[in-house]
Amino acid sequence: NVSVALEFLEKENIKLVSIDSKAIVDGNLKLILGLIWTLILHYSISMPMWDEEEEADDGKQKTPKQRLLGWIQNKLPELPITNFNRDWQTGRALGALVDSCAPGLCPDWDQWDQTKPVDNAREAMQQADDWLGIPQVITPEEIVDPNVDEHSVMTYLSQFPKAKLKPGAPLRPKLNPKKARAYGPGVEPTGNVVMKKAEFTVETISAGMGEVLVYVEDPAGHREEAKVTANNDKNRTYSVFYVPKVTGMHKVTVLFAGQHISKSPFEVEIGMAQGDSSKATAQGPGLEPSGNIANKTTYFDVYTAGAGVGEVEVVITDPAGKKNTVTCSIEDKGNSSYRCTYKPTQEGQN
Repeated sequence: NVSVALEFLEKENIKLVSIDSKAIVDGNLKLILGLIWTLILHYSISMPMWDEEEEADDGKQKTPKQRLLGWIQNKLPELPITNFNRDWQTGRALGALVDSCAPGLCPDWDQWDQTKPVDNAREAMQQADDWLGIPQVITPEEIVDPNVDEHSVMTYLSQFPKAKLKPGAPLRPKLNPKKARAYGPGVEPTGNVVMKKAEFTVETISAGMGEVLVYVEDPAGHREEAKVTANNDKNRTYSVFYVPKVTGMHKVTVLFAGQHISKSPFEVEIGMAQGDSSKATAQGPGLEPSGNIANKTTYFDVYTAGAGVGEVEVVITDPAGKKNTVTCSIEDKGNSSYRCTYKPTQEGQN
């Protein structure tokens, strides 16, 4: 039986060196593996017709290795693939190849963390297995190993040229979170104050489809609420606001599809709010146009409820126009009220 099979292979012009039926029947592992590799080269790499394959410039016939490498290079022009070991160690090239064969299966391969090669390879190989019908004849751990057997990698990759996408595949649009941008006062380094809305806009039209999440942390690391509202406009913008409760440096993190957008996180210095003096009131005998006597203490009260944050200051000008002859003491009475006490030193209009 083995001899019949070997005779068929010779008729197929498959060159068999030092392999006979006895070696196979006797279980010569080295020769058997060599035969299997010869079959892979012939039937999986040399013989099939592949789409998007380029002819050799010099007209010479390519070796199986050159043919497979050339097909991959044609599929991945953005990656410098020149071998079947070290160029596959991060797992990202696998994701790129899967997405090139079926756009949308691994659209974010270029965002994958290069420090997690096994996770990257596992994601790409599982998608290829599930939706391209490419069995995992090598493990993710093996394919990213710098000492991986080149023949094993070629055997696995040789399945891609004939792969066909299955119906119902979970194709996703390509995402590029770095192309989303945030702009507006709420992400500016300065100009925002406590207890006042800090507003900004996130624009995602160039980033793909995804969810916008915003986190705001105060100087102590406590998270403050941020409200995000989709505007459903042509630029796919989101309106965002938060109300800082304390002063100091805040960190505003803006995520699109779970990843930082350009310039995120933003550092925003929150200052003290400026009070609105028009909402403060003052009354008392010390402000009456008559009834006050020189060298006799008088007073008035200032009420700042609803006027915001600020300091109460009093300047008294004497009849001669001088502002340093009469001092005023200010006492915080609580409940946003202040008692202002002074003693006029001269008769006349103060």
